[in-house]
Amino acid sequence: MPKIKVCIPAVFRPLLSQKKRIKFYYGGRAGGKSYAFADSLLILGRMKKLFIVCLREIQGSIRDSVHKLLSDRISYYRLSDYKVTDTKIENKVTGTVFVFKGLRDQDPQKIKSLEGADITWIEEAQTITKKSWDILEPTIRKPNSEIWISMNREQENDPLWVAVAAQPDANTLVQKVNYTDNPFCPQEMKDLADKCREKNPTDYAHIWLGEPILNGNNKLIDLQSVKKAQSGHLIETSGLLLIGLDIARFGDDETVFCFRRGRVCERFEAYRKKDTVEVANIVTHYIQQYQPYRIFLDIGGQGAGVYDILTDRGFREVVRGISFGEKAIQSDRYVNKRAEMWDGIRQWLTGTSPVYLPNDTAITDDLCDVNKKYDRLGRLQLEEKESLKRRLGRSPDWGDALALTFAEPIFEQDMPNLYTNDTDKISIETLFCGKDAGRGW
Repeated sequence: MPKIKVCIPAVFRPLLSQKKRIKFYYGGRAGGKSYAFADSLLILGRMKKLFIVCLREIQGSIRDSVHKLLSDRISYYRLSDYKVTDTKIENKVTGTVFVFKGLRDQDPQKIKSLEGADITWIEEAQTITKKSWDILEPTIRKPNSEIWISMNREQENDPLWVAVAAQPDANTLVQKVNYTDNPFCPQEMKDLADKCREKNPTDYAHIWLGEPILNGNNKLIDLQSVKKAQSGHLIETSGLLLIGLDIARFGDDETVFCFRRGRVCERFEAYRKKDTVEVANIVTHYIQQYQPYRIFLDIGGQGAGVYDILTDRGFREVVRGISFGEKAIQSDRYVNKRAEMWDGIRQWLTGTSPVYLPNDTAITDDLCDVNKKYDRLGRLQLEEKESLKRRLGRSPDWGDALALTFAEPIFEQDMPNLYTNDTDKISIETLFCGKDAGRGW
């Protein structure tokens, strides 16, 4: 095997010299992360037999992967011991194999095939969803295996940043690398960085120094407001109980209940794979146990059937069916009901009176991930749910459930007659006779 001389900048040498479970490199443009990772892996692959998995969140084709980068580096160093094919890269001497996959394309059974990975490289990790990471991390479990992560930060709450780098443990290396740390950074890139710094310091900090975009520029709800609401103690309130119910539309979505009394969001309850009758039974239980003032439920998709069952059971006075796409109450300010309800959350969080929100990453992520824009009339419009799901790999079910509690103005008045007229009540024993009766409460 011919010897080669490869110069790895000092900041990247821990990739080769330190033994850590996770090696997390982040920073701005032209820091050389991808080149350093590729060169380091090619070096290691020549030393001994390794199974190296190169991952992205979405890989439509092999062209979307780091396959080309590795191939180019093999050509640059004239590494004749490596064989490059259309789908993988192999070292003919040591037996090292590189494979390339998209995480979102892998079901849990396919991901299990990665158990034998020695090194897993996650490129463009800012796009990795929490769901993908939660499945992947325990899968990479071969003794002494490592996970290498390279990313340019996008948002303050990038899922992998929160899960890995925000509070790293002793077995995690976190290293920031910028163009100023890269001895091979071309002068042209340095000139572009200088020009950006002079024209727009905020863009310079994000693009060239690897700082996240501050939530609030294109986000409806900023992270600081959410964290402030989650950092306090539960506030006592005698407000009317409102329940927002976002009903699952797809197989991987959740049916989520949100319980809010005025300034206090008390809790969330989430369910999976419940049919129309099962969801209606859960709602019935909550009505009889907690006597809410209103339950606002999304009547899109399966929700229409749940609403029909509940009104047929005599709960029309309590249950309100809401369509996210319907006309807003303040139609001069909002494109649709969804934008109006979500802006209700924003105003609730940023008002003068303190509010309380459960400290759960599911609601934090949902609230801080939705982008905003304005139409030609200056009305608030939110990123479409389909676009959001494609971008994040999930639907903001928890955020939608909270938003539904802001569907209508609430005025202190008498409770619905349902709770004072015994003839309108329905026996729980009559409704709950399935295997799920009583679970989750």
